Amino acid sequence: MYSFNLSTIIIGLKRSNMELMITIRDLVKRFGTIVAVNHLNMDVYKGEIYALLGPNGAGKTTTVRMIMGLLKPTSGKIIVDDIDVIKHPNIVKKKVGYMPQFFSLYSDLTVFENLDFYGRIYGLQREVRLKRIRELLKIVELTKYKDVLAGNLSGGLKRRLGLIATLIHDPKLIILDEPTAGVDPPLRRAFWKLFLRLRDEGKTILVTTHYMDEAENADRIGLISQGKLKAVGSPREIKRMVYGGDLMRLIVSNGHSSFNSKDIHLDDNDKIIDVIRVRRLGDSKTELILVVKDFGSTLPSISSALQRRGISILLAEPLPITLEDAFIALTTGEMPCLKN
Repeated sequence: MYSFNLSTIIIGLKRSNMELMITIRDLVKRFGTIVAVNHLNMDVYKGEIYALLGPNGAGKTTTVRMIMGLLKPTSGKIIVDDIDVIKHPNIVKKKVGYMPQFFSLYSDLTVFENLDFYGRIYGLQREVRLKRIRELLKIVELTKYKDVLAGNLSGGLKRRLGLIATLIHDPKLIILDEPTAGVDPPLRRAFWKLFLRLRDEGKTILVTTHYMDEAENADRIGLISQGKLKAVGSPREIKRMVYGGDLMRLIVSNGHSSFNSKDIHLDDNDKIIDVIRVRRLGDSKTELILVVKDFGSTLPSISSALQRRGISILLAEPLPITLEDAFIALTTGEMPCLKN
């Protein structure tokens, strides 16, 4: 029976027909002698969640502020939905929903008044505006706080309000700068459920984060360090970049003779990319750590090849590479520690 990941196939088919929502070419931003963004090239497709992942100071916020037309680049090109941001920043601002890293709404207005104000700014008619506000308040469970001053809300409630203010005009592109910073895990999870729902409705989401676990939810990730993109791909693709494939750990019997690494050679040799470790475990067992093109499809071939040599597989397991492992390896060159 064939196994496959349906969501991955659907996303792949969608992406093959996708148009670009954001195109960045050779983008540079200097603050005096400091280069915050260093010749950045980046593409974000329509209808995807793209996570810009990196530590504080990597250039994430500077990049999104330039995309929004809030900060002028030193040099380079930014196109958002076929609009040149540098030439027409005000047009872009009207088309995009932007949630900055820090709370930026009016503390002396109520929750409802803030949303109503932003709806007016974007030109929503009264009936449309009121309906939209009711819907958004319900989505993030803020209805009972609608008459509370924004300044009196807790940090988590302020983040909810900031998020729906971003969505008030139903933008096609949503840019979220560290939207879950400082919020508790349940709210982080709720936010990402909403992001995925918005993606499924056809929205494009660019989110910056330094949380490795939540970046796993993105369709694609751009690893940014020192103002440069170091790698781009799906979470699985990013992890596979570390060794060039999947890591496989085998514990095998030594058979009738001393085990030799040549015993794992297959007729279809290109399925095994590399042998990372061959280690004896006592007199009767050997541990192998291999890099293979694909764990699931390669394991039967390896098992058959070893059985023909009188060697049995006692244990077979994938060795997971975390996104944190991948980020460190691809940005610093420090390889992950393998299981002992």
